[in-house]
Amino acid sequence: MKTLGYFDLFQYPLTREEIRSFHAVHLAYQELDAALDSLLEQGLVFRLDEFYSVQPNSLLAERRRKGNQLAARHLQTASKVARFLSGFPYVKGIAVSGSLSKNFATSQTDIDFFIVTHTNRLWIARTFMHLYKKFTFLTGRQHWYCMNYYVDEKEMEIKEKNIFTAMESVTLLPMQGKETMEEFVKNNHWIKEYFPSKTIVTEGVSEIKPGLFRRLAEKVFNNSMGDKVDTWLMKLTEKRWKKKTEKRLVNNHGHVMSMVVDRHFSKPDPRNFQHKVVEQYRQKVQQLLHTAEKTPSLVL
Repeated sequence: MKTLGYFDLFQYPLTREEIRSFHAVHLAYQELDAALDSLLEQGLVFRLDEFYSVQPNSLLAERRRKGNQLAARHLQTASKVARFLSGFPYVKGIAVSGSLSKNFATSQTDIDFFIVTHTNRLWIARTFMHLYKKFTFLTGRQHWYCMNYYVDEKEMEIKEKNIFTAMESVTLLPMQGKETMEEFVKNNHWIKEYFPSKTIVTEGVSEIKPGLFRRLAEKVFNNSMGDKVDTWLMKLTEKRWKKKTEKRLVNNHGHVMSMVVDRHFSKPDPRNFQHKVVEQYRQKVQQLLHTAEKTPSLVL
């Protein structure tokens, strides 16, 4: 029930296989089926065609199917965009993140990217990429280029370790930089504490082949001047984002625009959406446990 409860925060029912993949304990299929049958019989979990949910709302199944179909089209676009972004200086690995990485999309869904850069060149890489993004507003394709989480090779381990960061990490869909994304997996083995049966798949991911623009740009910044420029860009970006946060500006999703800045990472402030989801999950678990308190041995 805990597994279904987390996804219920996003109105997303799960298949039998997904429940097993995202469960906090590795389950044999026989154990899973027995538990699901019991929970269904007691009315604690509901069957929605091929899906399971903690609420008896058949509309959730149809919503999911439509979201999965739209996600398939979005992922084709994401693959092309990731290949293009890999041509920017110092980019080492690219993965799709957010709702799209969980195979769900709506008409308002952005294409979110998680990006790994060369050590101490994150801010040069990010600046080049975001300068390009400004031009995408002219064509209305800015939602294809939501590059909101960066780490460099020195800081690939995710510092915040909770159900939200574990979920966001384990559902990443690597698109470019196979070797780098495999290193990311090795650096975040802690995810297995939350999802022992789920693995980030890097099979079939292409290695990045630097083009002329990238090679020339890196040649310019592969020196002490590059170190100074990277640090300066970090401080400049931090100053600009601090002003946005102080003004309580919000993005298209209604979240306050706030970012945590460091030499080795650039990411959304966890005090906003991340902490909100973790707290909602805590409350959801309490609610589900209260409902199922007479059958604690069957809690999923």
